[in-house]
Amino acid sequence: MTQGTAGRPRRGLPGPEELRNNGVVKNVGEARETPTGAPQEELATGERSTRNRVARSILDHGPSTVAVLAGRLGLTQAAVRRHLDALVADDVVEAREQRVYGARTRGRPAKVFALTDCGRDAFDQSYDKLAADALRWIQERCGGDEAVVAFARARIAEQAAAYREAIAAAAPEDRTAALAKALSADGYAATARSAPFPQRGEQLCQHHCPVAHVAEKFPQLCEAETEIFSQLLGTHVQRLATIAHGDGVCTTFIPKNLPTTDHASASTAGRNPA
Repeated sequence: MTQGTAGRPRRGLPGPEELRNNGVVKNVGEARETPTGAPQEELATGERSTRNRVARSILDHGPSTVAVLAGRLGLTQAAVRRHLDALVADDVVEAREQRVYGARTRGRPAKVFALTDCGRDAFDQSYDKLAADALRWIQERCGGDEAVVAFARARIAEQAAAYREAIAAAAPEDRTAALAKALSADGYAATARSAPFPQRGEQLCQHHCPVAHVAEKFPQLCEAETEIFSQLLGTHVQRLATIAHGDGVCTTFIPKNLPTTDHASASTAGRNPA
């Protein structure tokens, strides 16, 4: 599934599995200042766990100073600073001047650390449930499945403008690769490759789908995407697999030297062919 500019990759975000793990923030760097002789994997896991606790504490309690975090988490201030440095480098938290209400005391205000937008997105914020609830409301109140289809088509058509420009600028034999590159710019880790023999064509593979959990309930999102791929590439395409269906990758087959059709393989879009 495509997501548009909202899906552009940002520094500091965890991988697709970690995004749904409430309380998991991307690990930054390797374990440091740890006892020698311990397994590296164990040390790295401990670093991640502590770093997640620091970020989670800021999420739960708001912008915090090093001293407050250290007292709250039972860590030394030096350890807290080390984890905060890593989180700042990964754009998960940022340093700010502490707001002072009332008369300002002498000296510089204490520095507090707050989550960035990127850091907040690293925690599960129930966006999937919100999107599914909204589509269900549209389905029930605004025209059933046809209303969901109309929404899905309008959504992907708006996002497709950048993809259309990329394809138009590419040579005919490079159009699938151009589409994959444009999708990757929106965070979908897309690749194009020759289809396995005896198929004559290419496979467009999307290794990440940020709306997979919504598409699992509303396959119209996958179907609309498959249709727009057909229109953009000027040929019939076939969706072979989707992450929403439980596959590891969204895979679309683009045949070579077939006449242009007006519609994609809607019967297999969003699910495996029977």
